Amino acid sequence: MKKLIFLLAAFISTPAFAAYEWTFVNLLVERTGVPEHVLTFIGIGTLLTLFGVIYRSKIAKVPNVIIPDKGITIRNLVEAYGRFIYDQCNAVIGEKDAPKYYQFVATIFILIFFSNVIGIIPGFLPPTEVINTTLALGVFSFVYYNIAGCKALGVVDYLKHFAGPLWYLAFLIFPIEILSNMIRPLSLGLRLQGVMMGDHKVLSTFSNLEVLGVHLSLFIPMPFYVFGLVICLIQAYVFTMLSMVYISLATAHHDHDDAHAH
Repeated sequence: MKKLIFLLAAFISTPAFAAYEWTFVNLLVERTGVPEHVLTFIGIGTLLTLFGVIYRSKIAKVPNVIIPDKGITIRNLVEAYGRFIYDQCNAVIGEKDAPKYYQFVATIFILIFFSNVIGIIPGFLPPTEVINTTLALGVFSFVYYNIAGCKALGVVDYLKHFAGPLWYLAFLIFPIEILSNMIRPLSLGLRLQGVMMGDHKVLSTFSNLEVLGVHLSLFIPMPFYVFGLVICLIQAYVFTMLSMVYISLATAHHDHDDAHAH
């Protein structure tokens, strides 16, 4: 009965869960011993995967995939999202290489966005407010664009671009560039985690606001839910955009011989 009351209170105020240390994932945490942010992240990834499989199975039955559906449908929403992401890839990575990295970019954006936005739903905590999750995402992006750079340029030429265009300054530029490159996953992770944790704290503070003993959780937090949704979208976009920039820098072809000659 006590837990049922906590569940009902969740739909009025998210911090009610925090106050009683209860969320929808708590039962799984107690039984499996796996941290809540890991279970939530796995759940989001699983649901997105199932959604993708269902979409592919339905699109396979469409007679002419070029013709969109009428009105606002799931198919039109998915294809509008895909068009948006592909346009971003074209703008940052280039028209030639955009098809190669489109899948990674589309996956990382929607995964981070839903990991952010689930914190707005009462009874869930966003996995991206935990540093372990955001650092893992940063490392994932780091590993991906370095592998992409090695494939596009070759390992030797990829390492050469860290040395800069002037061979006599390579001993100075190389360690600086390597250090700068190694810091990127940390900066990606800390930025995402810091903003999402701050957004959740603001929402929690205003959800617990009381005036003359009257709890205002039904009225005061509403603008902050809207603001939080915008923050979730912006942070997913910033992370994805920086990842695309890193891919573009890693895969850009440089003529080292000509640069050294100058």
